[in-house]
Amino acid sequence: MSRVLLVASTTGYQVRLFSDVAKRLGIELVLATDRCHVLDNPWNDGAIPIKFHDEHSSVQVIKEAARVRPFNGVLAVGDRPSLIAALAARELGLNSHPPTAVRIASNKLKTRVCLRDAGLPSPWFISIPFDGDIQTLLSRSMFPCVVKPLAMSASRGVIRVDTFSELEKAIERTRALLTKVDVYDNPADDALLVEEYLSGYEVAVEGLLTNGKPEFLAVFDKPNQSDGPFFEETIYVTPSDCSKQDLRRIRRSVRSAITALGLINGPIHVECRVTPEHVYVLEVAARPIGGLCSRTLRFSKFGKHWSSLEEVLLRHAIGKSVSTYRLEDRCSGVMMIPIPSNGLYKSVSGLEVACAVKWVEEIIVTAKRDQWIQALPEGGSYLGFIFARAAEAKQVVNALCEAHRKLCFEIESSILVL
Repeated sequence: MSRVLLVASTTGYQVRLFSDVAKRLGIELVLATDRCHVLDNPWNDGAIPIKFHDEHSSVQVIKEAARVRPFNGVLAVGDRPSLIAALAARELGLNSHPPTAVRIASNKLKTRVCLRDAGLPSPWFISIPFDGDIQTLLSRSMFPCVVKPLAMSASRGVIRVDTFSELEKAIERTRALLTKVDVYDNPADDALLVEEYLSGYEVAVEGLLTNGKPEFLAVFDKPNQSDGPFFEETIYVTPSDCSKQDLRRIRRSVRSAITALGLINGPIHVECRVTPEHVYVLEVAARPIGGLCSRTLRFSKFGKHWSSLEEVLLRHAIGKSVSTYRLEDRCSGVMMIPIPSNGLYKSVSGLEVACAVKWVEEIIVTAKRDQWIQALPEGGSYLGFIFARAAEAKQVVNALCEAHRKLCFEIESSILVL
């Protein structure tokens, strides 16, 4: 039986999906996660306890487990886990992305520098130390521009500004957010990135690399993308409605970015901004798409049974070819249900009516009762996910939006959180 190590956060949505698929494939999945190392197997799942902020000790613990029973492959869910997975794979002689490439990909500033130096289209950008004097930006900034932390995902802390006054406020707001976040979770956030705001439309590319050669699994459109001031991810739809010419441009730019960053083996999730002149690669994550969004993807091999993204990734991790898997022809999409306001989540009504909307497949509310939730730019989660599948992208988008309108979330905001 093949054994695959999955490095993931204890809160990762995809862990259960990987576990279910692994059982069906006859693969033993071993979880390495950031949980208490003192308690003996507290969740009765045989997971390896590691600490993402302590890379050396985490890798040593994984190596000890491999000495007892070797692993045949390594996967990761999340940005911090992807680095631990790469470091462990290097020590165990398993295929993965090089750790140096993962470090660059997980840091927005390092990514910008790398892609610019490789001659790829790049927005102008400036980095400012976390406690640096923002007055130095006065003569160097052009508007509109965007303030970003270096390591956060899901557009957290990302703010568009159109004046220097707004720039000052955005920097202070993002700094305040970072002071509330454990530095162990975001070790790269010792500076901020200020960069050009790019017009055009945005797509996300899901891919898989084998010895540096990419398999383009899916391209997502973002029909509800925002012009700011915040950039909440809401709807992803695939296959993309881009022109064939733009799809070729996107794939060519992603290939160039992969080469520049030095990524080689494993999943990638790429964000691109497309203009008439250029395709700008904004981010390249050395991991698969996050949350439950992978449920939108179904693949077939020679027209046979449907396979999930998790199945494709697990097969690839143990050295199986996945080049014959093809994304289904029907359109599918997901809405990451946005958080409208800060407060305590209490309940949701209208689920039955929303689920009955034509083309809607499933609605999963991930928020828990009495959980404190925050809207962007401070928030880093969603209320849940709505999934739809139809013959046309327009049908998918309309179904997602209609189902969302039928949901009513009760959020108690009349309390003071210190």
